[in-house]
Amino acid sequence: MAKRDYYEILDVNKDASAEEIKKAYRKKAIQYHPDKNPNDKEAEEKFKEAAEAYEVLSNPDKKARYDRFGHAGMGGAGGFSGEGMTFDDIFSRFGDIFGDAFGGGFGSFFGGGGGSGSRTRVNRGTNLRVTVKLTLDEIANGTTKKIKVKKYVACKTCGGNGEKNGNSSKTCPTCNGRGVQTRVVNTIMGQMQTSSTCQTCGGDGKVIQEKCTACYGEGVVTGDELIELKIPAGVREGVQLSVSGKGNAARRGGINGDLIVLIQEIEHPEFQRDGNNLIYNLFISIPDAVTGTNAEIPTLSGKVRIKVEPGTQSGKMLRLRGKGLPDLNAYSKGDLLVRINVFIPSSINKEDKALLQKMKESDSFNPKDKKTESIFDKFKGYFSAF
Repeated sequence: MAKRDYYEILDVNKDASAEEIKKAYRKKAIQYHPDKNPNDKEAEEKFKEAAEAYEVLSNPDKKARYDRFGHAGMGGAGGFSGEGMTFDDIFSRFGDIFGDAFGGGFGSFFGGGGGSGSRTRVNRGTNLRVTVKLTLDEIANGTTKKIKVKKYVACKTCGGNGEKNGNSSKTCPTCNGRGVQTRVVNTIMGQMQTSSTCQTCGGDGKVIQEKCTACYGEGVVTGDELIELKIPAGVREGVQLSVSGKGNAARRGGINGDLIVLIQEIEHPEFQRDGNNLIYNLFISIPDAVTGTNAEIPTLSGKVRIKVEPGTQSGKMLRLRGKGLPDLNAYSKGDLLVRINVFIPSSINKEDKALLQKMKESDSFNPKDKKTESIFDKFKGYFSAF
């Protein structure tokens, strides 16, 4: 089934501000929250769908890619997206969203007081950036690449929680597991309540008594990971694709960062790219330009033969429809444009010079006797389509 438009899911316009997108997601999240819709599969899917849309539209980089390339830019067909999020993912990523309206510590998004709810910090790994070089053939057909990335990975000794033997932590005695410290300050305006990250546990809500000796309590170590990238057809130089969760692992079991893949094109020896169109330079001799000829030219799907009409001028473009590159976010394809170049030799022998001298005397080779075409006629005949 085709994926729905993210703006349609949140019921906002494309020019909606970040605050409007945030409010729209808040409304959808409340409407379809599992606590309000127990055992309702349809509401569950809409809740997850709204979270996926918000994850993209609330991130300026992801939103820009989505606005330009749609779902294909997020890699919806090849693993480049935030789709497939579980409830744990949603509540971890948007932990400040669902608020005290549901008994949790998410008051800041929904405007709740949040005085008693848990607000423990959720660690997030940093994003990684890699460059992937692609040939035109790979861009035309899509491809799968395997890359080895050095990054922070979860510690296998402690399972990523930073604890020795996996059970050596206790609730922070300072904040009682809330991750924040609350203070009441007397001012001339009366009493004011302030909250700040707990200095004892750093916002984690717990204190590790015995740290893992492999990762020193951090829950991550440096390591290598072999990642398979499924790159959709139609990408171009400078496009960025995002692989959710494949960046650096987060401290102590948090949310992994994303892997940002920057596309770089390898220059083709025969074709020049112009958007989704390809340009090929065909060189023909003066006799062939005058009398016409058949020529074999390459395409990305094999060789084809084209007819060059008699009297073809240098610089004329012949268009082979659908022989270019596919559009990243559509089913259409660009064209292959064949630019005719009439070869003029830099030196000739005496026999050829005598022959050309004789040709100069012919009216057929005298441009002064030809009627001058209007600029509109020239433009009309510039392109020939196959």
